Amino acid sequence: MPYHWPVDTDFATLELDVLDRDCPVCGHKMYICDHRYRHVHTLDGPLELVCKLNHCPDPRCPGHTKTKSPEIEASIAPPHWAIGWDVFCWIGHRRFSRHSAIPQIQEDLLGDYGIKLSDEAISNYIRRYQIMLAARQQDPEVLRGQYESVDKIILTIDGLQPEKGHETLYVVRELTQKRVWFAEALISATNDQVQRLIALAKAWAEFLGKTVVLWISDKQDGFVKGIAAEFPDVPHRYCDNHFLRDVAEPVLEADSQAKVQMRREVRGLRKVEQAVLKQQSAREASEDRGEEDPQATETVIVGPANEPAPQADSASDVVLAYCSAVRGILNSDQGGPLQPPGLLMAEALGEVRESIQRNLDEKKGASKKSNSAAWPTASTAVWTRSRPSKRKSENTSRTSRKSPRPSNRARGIAPIAGRSSSS
Repeated sequence: MPYHWPVDTDFATLELDVLDRDCPVCGHKMYICDHRYRHVHTLDGPLELVCKLNHCPDPRCPGHTKTKSPEIEASIAPPHWAIGWDVFCWIGHRRFSRHSAIPQIQEDLLGDYGIKLSDEAISNYIRRYQIMLAARQQDPEVLRGQYESVDKIILTIDGLQPEKGHETLYVVRELTQKRVWFAEALISATNDQVQRLIALAKAWAEFLGKTVVLWISDKQDGFVKGIAAEFPDVPHRYCDNHFLRDVAEPVLEADSQAKVQMRREVRGLRKVEQAVLKQQSAREASEDRGEEDPQATETVIVGPANEPAPQADSASDVVLAYCSAVRGILNSDQGGPLQPPGLLMAEALGEVRESIQRNLDEKKGASKKSNSAAWPTASTAVWTRSRPSKRKSENTSRTSRKSPRPSNRARGIAPIAGRSSSS
């Protein structure tokens, strides 16, 4: 489907001509017979290619009816594509190096370069990128050059199943150069099918003229029999990861039960979050009601003698952050045979417990100093005070007789600005 360019697109123009203008049939000098105008996206902006087409001027020459395009055109963009090679490589790098999803690639192209491509177009470019990359990986000359200084090689084979129900992808890798040789999806991994892949790896090793000194795989029956048939004199070692996983299977079972018990102990996160959110909603509603009645409140500024300290996070935000951290710990299954997930979960929960205890200890220490020099630091913001009523004045006087409050001078608080003498 052709790409539809906006009418107001501003193109940069680039004229291309044929470099070798000798007719490949008769040797006469070719002349320009037509022009082809082509529009492509590049990372530098939209580009219009003016391709000068050449043909042989001799009507009797078989090359007279054929036109020749500029050689440089193919180095800017492939035929019939709406993007140049630079955009194509950018898409492939974002997909396979940064593992960006197609919607993210689409958004970045539009936001950073003004290139608008559909999901289907980006998917097609990614598929072509994979085909080109696979062809490059299996190029015999490139492979021979990479293994030119290597005498011995180590091969490994393993099956990867992306999702349950999908066919298994069998991958053959070479470990000394850390290179994937080839991969093939097998619907039914019979011994004959697996042995065919191992025989293909043997053909590659013979083509390179290298000696296979070791095979590594798990103990799948097809791997064991296939390697023994194709490489009878080559040692076959069990994969460390599979070996440790099988050895640690009893430990991992106990670890799984421990995770279940820890999840049972840590309950009520949702209730705590709901209670905190309810308190925040009630507080915000109360503040909104206070702002709606200008006669009931007046704003006064309380200024400290020293610079105000940065405002700390509210207690409710801290509680919500702890709940989020604990939920992430409980839902994590990261780990392996040497680092069981249950142990990692227990360590992380212990760190959360220690962090909460440190905060409680600091709060207790701060409360003991609430009447000392730490008091002014806590009163550095703008605050709202209601007009005193008669009942409130009586309650305040009764409270003052029981526990007199420190004066402003003792607290280190600056005098209140804008306060009338009658109040």
